Formats: sequence, C-alpha cells, structure tokens
Amino acid sequence: MSASLSPSATASAPLTVALIGNPNTGKSTLFSALSGIQTRIGNYPGCTVEKKIGRLQIGSRPIRLVDLPGTYSLSPRSPDEMVSVDVLLGRMPDVGRPDVIVCIVDASNLERNLYLFTQLRELGIPIVLALNMWDVAQRNGVNIDVAGLEKQLGVRVVTCEAQRKRGLEPLREAIVAAASTTAAPPPELLPEPVRREEQVLTDWLASQGKKEPHYLVERAILDVGGETELRFLAETPAGAREKLAEARKRLTDGGLRLAAVESLSRYRWIQSQLDGLVTHSETGRVSITDRIDAVVTHWFSGTLIFVGIMFTIFWTLFIFADGLMGNIEEGQGWVSDLVTSNMAPGTLRSLIVDGLINGVGSVIVFIPQIALLFLFIAILEDCGYLARAAYLIDRFMTKFGLSGRSFVPLMSSFACAIPGIMGARVIENRRDRFTTILIAPLMSCSARLPVYLLMTTAFVPAVYFLGGWLPLQALTLFVMYILGAVVAVPIAWLLKKTILTGETSPFVMELPEYKWPSPWIVVQRVISQAWRFLEEAGTLIFVTTILVWAAGYFPGDHTESHALAAQIEALEGEETPDKPRIEALKDQKNHIDSELLSNSLLGRTGKFIEPAVRPLGWDWRIGMAAVASFPAREVIIATMGTIFSLGGDVDEENESLRGALASATWPDGRPLFTVATAVSIMVFFALCAQCGATLMVIFRETGQWRWPVLTFSYMTALAYVAAWLSFVIVSKFT
Repeated sequence: MSASLSPSATASAPLTVALIGNPNTGKSTLFSALSGIQTRIGNYPGCTVEKKIGRLQIGSRPIRLVDLPGTYSLSPRSPDEMVSVDVLLGRMPDVGRPDVIVCIVDASNLERNLYLFTQLRELGIPIVLALNMWDVAQRNGVNIDVAGLEKQLGVRVVTCEAQRKRGLEPLREAIVAAASTTAAPPPELLPEPVRREEQVLTDWLASQGKKEPHYLVERAILDVGGETELRFLAETPAGAREKLAEARKRLTDGGLRLAAVESLSRYRWIQSQLDGLVTHSETGRVSITDRIDAVVTHWFSGTLIFVGIMFTIFWTLFIFADGLMGNIEEGQGWVSDLVTSNMAPGTLRSLIVDGLINGVGSVIVFIPQIALLFLFIAILEDCGYLARAAYLIDRFMTKFGLSGRSFVPLMSSFACAIPGIMGARVIENRRDRFTTILIAPLMSCSARLPVYLLMTTAFVPAVYFLGGWLPLQALTLFVMYILGAVVAVPIAWLLKKTILTGETSPFVMELPEYKWPSPWIVVQRVISQAWRFLEEAGTLIFVTTILVWAAGYFPGDHTESHALAAQIEALEGEETPDKPRIEALKDQKNHIDSELLSNSLLGRTGKFIEPAVRPLGWDWRIGMAAVASFPAREVIIATMGTIFSLGGDVDEENESLRGALASATWPDGRPLFTVATAVSIMVFFALCAQCGATLMVIFRETGQWRWPVLTFSYMTALAYVAAWLSFVIVSKFT
C-alpha cells in the first residue's frame, strides 16, 4: 500500500468517519450494525437530506459515523445531492471534514460500484473499501483476490456481511488503521486536456483571490448544468462564467465529449485494475434471485403481485391501524374522563381536556399508521422487493411526471397523508420527492370519510341504477374518494412544468439480491422514524391544537356553561339519575355553548368570511365549521354539533345532527342544506388542505415554510373553485 502514517494522528483523538456507497449495497444496514441504537437523526441545514450520525467506540477511539445518502457518483444535480460533496470536502461546519471514508460496495457488482470509489480517491481522504454481501458474491461464483485488490488500489480492503454482522471487527480495525495514514495520491484517470483545463481555471481563480478545491473545479467543468456549476458561478468572481465556457469549448474543439469522457475514463481504469483480480466461476445454474425476478418483474405476474402487496399495505393501514388508533382514542378519552371527574368545570379544565390532552392525543394517534407504513417499507426494502416495485411501476408513473417510488407514499396517503409524506423519503430525486409530497394531501384520507358519509346519507337521494345494483349514494362516495387522485395528475404535471422544473433524471436503480429482512434492522428503522415524528412534527401539531382550542373558547363568559356542566355531572353521579332533568340541562348547555362558539374568535371569523363562502351555498355556520376544521377535517362534525345546539360529542351517524342540518334555513326561510350544498361541501373537503398536522410534516420534510404555504394555498384555491363549480352545476339539475 502506498499510504503513509500521518504525523498528526493520535491514538485516542475522536474520528469522523463518512459511510458512503451506491443504493442497495447494504449501507444503512452496515451503519446500524456499526453504530447500534446510538443514532441521531436530523436534516442537513437548508435541505431535506436526512442526516444520520451514529456514535461508537473502537478500542479507546470515539467515532462519529456519518451515514451519507446512497449515490452512484459524486456528480450532484440538486442541492440535496450536493450534501455528500459538501460533507466530504469539510464544508458542513456541524459535521466537519471526515478523517476516514468507508466506501461500501456490492462485492458481486464490484466493477460498477467502483465508479464512486474512483471519485472518492480524488478527495485526499484515507479510504477503507468494504466489500459487502461477500456471501452473495461467493454464491454467485464471483472470486476476488482481496490482498491483490488492496495492493492494486492502494487502500485497505475488507470483506463483510452487514446483515449477519460478519466482518465488522476487521472493518473497525481497518478504520482506525486508515485514520493513522495519509491518503495515497489519486491516479490520473481523466484525459490530460481535462486536467490541464482544471489547473488553468484553478490558477485563474487563485489570481482573483479565490481558492476552490480542485475537485469542485473539475466537477464544474464536467457537470454541465449540474449543481456544482451553479454553486461555482454563484461563489466565484465575475468572469468565471466566461472562463468556464472557454475551458469547455477548448475541450470540445479538441474532440472530447464532456458527457462521456469521465465515465469512459473511469471505467477503463477500473477494468485495468480488476484485470486478473476478479474472476467468475461458471456455476452453470440460475440464481434464486433470477428465478424470483422472472416472476416478480414480469409485466403480468409482477403487476398482480405488486397490486396484491399494495392492497395488503393499504388494507392494513386503513383497517388494522384504525383499530389501534381507536385504542389510543379510548385511552385519551379515559384520561379526559379522569381529569373531568377530579376537576370542577372551568377554563383550566377546558384547557387541560380540550387543549392539552386533545393536543397530545392528536399527535400520538398517528403513530400506528406511521409505524405500520415504515414497517412495510423497511421489510420490502430490506428483502429487495422495493427496488423491483419501483422498477415495475416507474413506466406508469413517469407518464404523470413521477417516479416508481412515488406510488407507495401516494397510496399510503389514502389512509393518512402524514405517513405518506414521510414515506416519500425513499425517493432520491428531489423533484420527484417534492412533487409527491405536494400532491399527497390530495389523496382522500380516512379523516374525510365522516364528512362524505354525513353529507351523502343526509342529502343525496336514495336512487339506484343498474337494476338496483348501483346506489347513487355509493357512487357519490366513490367519486369523492377518487376525486383527489384524479386531480393530482394534472397538478403533478403542472408542478413539474413550473416551480419544480429541471432535467428529467433517468431511472437508475440497482436490483439487489433477495434476502430475508433483518428483524433488528426493521425494528430499528420503525422506532427511529416514529420517534422522529413525535420529536419534530408532533411538537408543531400540539401547538396548533392549543391555538385552535383558544380561538374557539375566547372571548366569552363560560360561567353559566360551567355551572350547568357541574349540575349535569352531579346528577349523573347520583345513584338514580334524573334523566329528563339531565337532558333538559344538556339542551340548555348546548344552546349556551352554541352562542359562545358563535361569538368566539372562530365564530366571528365565520361571519367575517360569509360573503366569500356564499357562492358555495354556505352560510357563516358552515364557513365557521370549515375554518375550525383546517387543523383537522374531522373537527367539522363536532363543530356542527355544537353550533346546531346538539353538543360536541355527536358523530356522522347521529340522527339528531342529520335532522338539525336538514331543518336549518337561511334567514329568508330557504333550506340551508341542499344536494348542491352537500356536494359543494364534499368537493371542498376532498381538495382542501384541512390538516395542520400534514402541513407541519411537509415543513419538516422539506425544511422550508414556503412548501406547506404553497400546498395550503393551491389546495384551498383549487377546493374553492371546484366547490363553486359543483354548487352551480348541481343546482341546475336539482
């Protein structure tokens, strides 16, 4: 090996180690195997890239292990992809320049995986090359002369099986050993004209008082239209654009094709290095992965399997998680009852029960769906199927401006947009990920169902088609459920053509070997994602819930309502409750609560916006209920119950609520709720971003407020126009 000892290295100084590799090489598994549960997850500043830092001890050496995003090369096309380059160049202050790089490669696909390694060599940092999936390579007849490869490449090479935690100790030793050396000089892979132009540009920058790393200058020349070029032009002196154009012109005039020169040069060098060191035995048999892929990636059988798996996920999120969420809500109700039974009615009790407990419950209730979704994603990804699913569906999704990996998050959003948006983390391409996040709230989540059921059963006529087989109410419910998905198609196309423009990235994905998912890896990922939701988005959701409670409670004198509540609770606690008396007091209290709500900040807002919602067929009461439901759609049922003097504990199946809505009138005596009004309300709820938790999660996932603001704005405008059109059209036929 050509590396030498570093005089500045000390045996006990903390080390920063960057872990990087192609997607599906087992990088995350190796990260978890090395760091265990001591992982801190966040985002890099100003972008959506997840920052995972693990801590471990190798001998007396404390290690910070930085898990960088999976990538096939260091040629960034977006700010998110630039993160890896910035970390490796020491341009991320909170991470620092790595002391060692661990480049993990798939041992059975060594030639293709070494492309990234050749770029890492140019950074001047000691490298350990980890040949992962060593067992798979041997099973496939791939023979690698490890000692010869180490000598040839000039870096430490170790073999490992991250999933089985084999080879970890030699890897740890190699990391510490590499830290005490300096990096070997990189081989000169690129043609001489490219290196000359890089030096000319670097010298010119130096003459202008600007010092840029050689690697960034090289990338600025080679990556036409890439993120490095944008960064280079933004940070360098005037005249850099012209100098860069001149350099590229000289290379082109010299017969070099910038788009191909780098890949040709690097792969030519890789082949020369591996010659005689990597051989393939003639196994004469078809691997298990090939046999499974013949079925799983076939257009017919693969599609059936894909639909079956997706249906299972959807069913589980929609049905199974619903039971768990019901248990959480029961627990929330038990705690609320406990507080209610031990505190006199008053503002403090309302704050604790309706604000604090309701706020905490509104956060925890999402955990079952989030945990189940990430459980499925972790299993499918770890066993190797997720890459096949993305490959299979990519052709279909590309027609709508999305990628194959968008399907699972969007489908999950039918149960709840929050896990769906968080599930978009599996999409590497920033434009595809953001587009998926921005249209995910259009999918009809389970919270919209109570509104659909209430309006459909109360106001849509019980008419049947197709000889009685097709009820109009069921048809209406179906149309409302798919409305958001249909509208999402042109929205995604529009986003890609306007604010998320850019070069369409080719769909490149390694199809890994199938393997049994590791239980400890799956459990660890589920726990970390659920905890991150509680820690970050949960805080914002909780605050939002408290603010909405305050808007519905103040201003107003609740003394009489609290006194009536105290009387009701006292009567209910008697051995023989006076039920007629209790019902009379409840009616009186509901009437007072309705008056208080109508005069609260929320009620005043509803009256203020009545001129704006009248074209939709709504009065101020519906407008106020819609405003109250912006933090959470399901709130509208309880709000309508309160405003129509029925109390806030009604649900969509409550006959009294349906009757109250049916008998509600405008001041001139016209019915307030008609079929047109009901359709208008359902369309508005189908398309509007009425979920504060969703908007908070969008902020957490994108790292910028402008994205949830954009989502809220475009969905609200879309919902308003669509509701108005629906009201006008349906009014003409009813």
